[in-house]
Amino acid sequence: ATHIPSSVRAVPPRPPPTPPLPPSPSSSPSRPPQTLSSPVAAVAHSMHLIGSTSFCPRPVQPRDHRLCSSRPLCRAGPALGRRGPAAVRPRAGRDGSGGCPVRCSISRVHSYGTVDYEQRPPLKWSSLYRRIAMMEDPEVGAAVELEKWEVEERRLSKWELCRVVKELRKFRRFKLALDVYEWMTVQGDRFSIYSSDIAIQLDLISKVQGISIAENYFAGLSETLKDKRTYGALLNAYMHAKMKEKAEGVFEIMKEKSYVTDPLPLNVMMTLYMNIGEHEKVKSIITEMRERRIPLDIFSYNIWITTCATRGNTEEMEKVFEQMNSDQSINPNWTTYSTLATMYIRLGNMEKAEECLKDAELRVTGRDRLSFNYLLGLYGLIGKKAEVYRIWKWYKTNFPNILNTGYHSMLTSLVKVGDMDGAEAIYKEWKSTTSNYDPKVCNIMIAWFVREGTVTKARACLDDMLDLGGKPNPSTWEILVEGYVQAKQTSMALHCLKEAASMERPKKWRPRAVTIANFLVLCAEQNDTASVEVLVDVLRKVRCLDSEEYKSLISMYAGAALQEKLRAQEE
Repeated sequence: ATHIPSSVRAVPPRPPPTPPLPPSPSSSPSRPPQTLSSPVAAVAHSMHLIGSTSFCPRPVQPRDHRLCSSRPLCRAGPALGRRGPAAVRPRAGRDGSGGCPVRCSISRVHSYGTVDYEQRPPLKWSSLYRRIAMMEDPEVGAAVELEKWEVEERRLSKWELCRVVKELRKFRRFKLALDVYEWMTVQGDRFSIYSSDIAIQLDLISKVQGISIAENYFAGLSETLKDKRTYGALLNAYMHAKMKEKAEGVFEIMKEKSYVTDPLPLNVMMTLYMNIGEHEKVKSIITEMRERRIPLDIFSYNIWITTCATRGNTEEMEKVFEQMNSDQSINPNWTTYSTLATMYIRLGNMEKAEECLKDAELRVTGRDRLSFNYLLGLYGLIGKKAEVYRIWKWYKTNFPNILNTGYHSMLTSLVKVGDMDGAEAIYKEWKSTTSNYDPKVCNIMIAWFVREGTVTKARACLDDMLDLGGKPNPSTWEILVEGYVQAKQTSMALHCLKEAASMERPKKWRPRAVTIANFLVLCAEQNDTASVEVLVDVLRKVRCLDSEEYKSLISMYAGAALQEKLRAQEE
């Protein structure tokens, strides 16, 4: 069980700064698009459910210090070296002197957005982030790179480390983010640990090690550290685990402690009820918020809209949207309109969906990659090939370096509109521009070839990626299994299943039940009991035989001798 090291010092919590929009890195690993069914689910995931990290930037040296142009934010004169995000050092002149004062925008003070520098200096945290994110073997842990950095570069500040953690979380590199926090913790008194840090660690532990370990971690906290942030993190963990009773228990405790004073925990509960299909409880929370005079925020409205659409109630959905528009405190963003578009697509109203997408485009900011990924996917869903290419052109204008997630979205959209020639051209472009051959991108092409009945092309696509240095994931092999089953090549299908099961760290991979059922049908047609026995060994290796669904499939197709053998093993 995870425990709190003695080096963690309980520091009284302080209000976190309002976090600005995160920047988009110039280079970062791929992550798959959200598997949730609508943009609002992604919003509920990405909103700041955990309090922002409190941190301090690198202390400013008093010599030659000059104020930046953001004077209201930077009061450096008598308060040099204090905590605060606005202290800025002057750029040195060529002769080594202090040189001209650095003129920077407010966004640069916070290291976000565009800058006013003539030459943008390298951001050390981003270099460290790339070094950690691009590790050949992430299982080694980020501590190795952190120690190496301090030897080769310079001593790291907490601000830099927290900024790296934020970026790793943004791209779902949760284990590496947890590694960074664990490294900070073992440094003793070097870094002050606040409840906001503990909340982030709890969130990461639940994602990396599981909800039970996260519960033990929370139980081991001192009472000082059990505040609004850490309770909120535990509530969020229960929401993601769909543990309704425990989430409701934590929610009641938060009410008793007067921690439910803003929309955040209420949004978490609404997301939970929406995800488990208890839509009436979403409406009851909306009513509770109004009775307690807790204002709805944009996430509250988005969840409410999605709930209405999920129930097929278009009229109510549109009424909620009208209420949102009349709420002077709410400014609908691209997420709102893409949520509406998704709901109209689900309801079969493609014309209104396209209107919403046009409105979403008007609200896209230049530095938000996620919005482009959603626009590509949604235009693909409504079959608008020309719009897909238009958004792609706009995307590439704003971001000269398209990440794997962008190529994944574009390829998925082209497959949806049936433009295979275009997909092959984009795939070729991706291979020529990346050094991080994400198997999720390759899997799109492999799956297309399998659906078209050309498993040889699918295998050639995999071999090509292997030649470039890419590595398949278990899903890659499972897609090929489907292709070989269609081609009635039992031995090759079984080979691919064994490859998937033998991969290091398959991350709880299990073959889909339909894949196993189709393979067993093929074995029955060919009277191939030997392959069924090998399949049973594969399923046992990936812990599928613990499931009644898989055991029932085996019992339907296995011979009497094999069934007797399985019963004996269970006993």
